[in-house]
Amino acid sequence: MSLIEVKNVTKQFGGLAALTDVSFDLNKGEILGLIGPNGAGKTTMFNVVNGFYQPTKGEVFYKKQKISNMKPHSVCRLGVARTFQVVRPLQRMSVLDNVIASAFIRAKNKAQAEEVSFDVLKFTGLYDDRTILSKGLPLGKRKRLEIARALATQPEIMLLDESFAGLNPTEINEQIEIVNKIRSEKGITILIIEHHMRVIMSISDRIVVLNYGQKIAEGTPLEIGRNPSVIEAYLGEEHGA
Repeated sequence: MSLIEVKNVTKQFGGLAALTDVSFDLNKGEILGLIGPNGAGKTTMFNVVNGFYQPTKGEVFYKKQKISNMKPHSVCRLGVARTFQVVRPLQRMSVLDNVIASAFIRAKNKAQAEEVSFDVLKFTGLYDDRTILSKGLPLGKRKRLEIARALATQPEIMLLDESFAGLNPTEINEQIEIVNKIRSEKGITILIIEHHMRVIMSISDRIVVLNYGQKIAEGTPLEIGRNPSVIEAYLGEEHGA
């Protein structure tokens, strides 16, 4: 069953096409990787899916309901949460209060918001840090707090934007474990942007590849790893670095 359907989405900024005629489905219960070289249009696609941008052409559907004309808070209330590549916690607030603020999108009162938040903090391993001001957290825990804030909205789908960027090998392994638990224990479907190929190949059921705003491949990690167009796109990025 498709939870998200992206149909022929084009997004232009002036004369520049950031996305051109991109289509794919996100199926219930899967982890779908979205990869591509820098500037391929990955975060733009996230911004279209969750309502930050309206597509120039094409449509996005969530459970057959058109969401590409909705605002981000409305999309979130429906059940689509996201994290951001550059983490921006509410720095002067504690870890707990950051999560409570997100929980209020569904919680009817503070007690309910706190209950949800305590559960999320235990789940993400941040419970012992709950009284710390978020600006005092190291990057690895700030990345986890970003995930915790998204989880507190009690979503059916999570869009994870480079949740592994800047982490050391130990933190990467901890984050992989959390992402897998989000699917296995919470039953949440995941669309993830990631540059770490080891990560994306190990956790994704399927992968969609963008290059210059166009979809150039879609398939299992094994199929994507052997795809000549994908290899060429990534080699081109390395040679241009």
